[in-house]
Amino acid sequence: MILEKLSLLNYKNFEAESFEFDPKINCFVGNNGAGKTNVLDAIYHLSFGKSYFNPITSQNIKHGEDFFVIEGFYEKNESPEKIVVSTKRGQKKMIKRNGKAYERFSDHIGFLPLVIISPADRDLIIEGSETRRKFIDGVISQRDSAYLNTLIKYNKVLSQRNSLLKYFAVNNTFNQDNVDIYNEQLHAYGTSIFGKRTAFLEEFLPIFLSRYQSISSGNESLNLIYESQLQENDLMSLLEKNMIKDKISQYTNFGIHKDDLIFEIDGHPIKKFGSQGQQKSYLIALKLAQFDFIKTHSKDNPILLLDDIFDKLDETRVEHLITLVDNENFGQLFISDTHAERTEEVIKKVHQTYKMFPL
Repeated sequence: MILEKLSLLNYKNFEAESFEFDPKINCFVGNNGAGKTNVLDAIYHLSFGKSYFNPITSQNIKHGEDFFVIEGFYEKNESPEKIVVSTKRGQKKMIKRNGKAYERFSDHIGFLPLVIISPADRDLIIEGSETRRKFIDGVISQRDSAYLNTLIKYNKVLSQRNSLLKYFAVNNTFNQDNVDIYNEQLHAYGTSIFGKRTAFLEEFLPIFLSRYQSISSGNESLNLIYESQLQENDLMSLLEKNMIKDKISQYTNFGIHKDDLIFEIDGHPIKKFGSQGQQKSYLIALKLAQFDFIKTHSKDNPILLLDDIFDKLDETRVEHLITLVDNENFGQLFISDTHAERTEEVIKKVHQTYKMFPL
């Protein structure tokens, strides 16, 4: 799969811009604020229908304008594909493939596999469990549309159950039969999601550990632990046993929406005990393992975006990362950096065609 051309209209800081890409490596270089990351985010937008950095759609419209349009022209399986993501203020976002709008955005996820490595990934370490759940869900969803649809259904039922609990509290009433309906649905959807998350981590962990060893010279002992309330009890039992707690808090306290990934180094949380270099290597290994997993299951090379990677890693690690890209036929690569000379010097060592885009 290759992104051949990108057109932007009123997207973030771009009024109207077009780019024609090299099938291997493309580098956006320029000062901070020039729009390098915005181009990468537009490419991300075409794969996922949303921004990686700002999921509020209207805030990605250029200041003073009423709409934005992103057009991507791809070659996939020897056939041309045109993807358009657009929105107008006050209206719903649209995603079109070859002129036909998707009825459900979820149907588009996985069609254009993509992985991004960015300084913003540090949120996976420092933020709460929701950020790490989104990572798991994002990786699985790119190759399993049934998983994504089940997750959407689970979250909808969860929201309805929470609303019902609030209604009971406000009106000083309670109806167990109504609760049971939601409990049964949450149990069915949640059990399926838990099973797929468990299977995913079993496959993903050795890939991740191998990637970390390849980019780090350290001898640390790493682990990636899946933590879920469903590991000890089935969801139906948890919901029934904790009904009083849910009534008091007006919230569903048990379920797969509480799952977490625990990042460890030498048996301790990497957030507290990992150096900056170890944390960076951990995150890059995580994303490269994501790339490997998606590539294996999609039978296609995902597009790889490296945002500001040169400023956040020492040159040795960057060169090693680029060498991995060279050796393993990663497919199409997009890089952003503030120093054109530094970027080109490293890229020339890769022995692949490339294109520089000064911004």
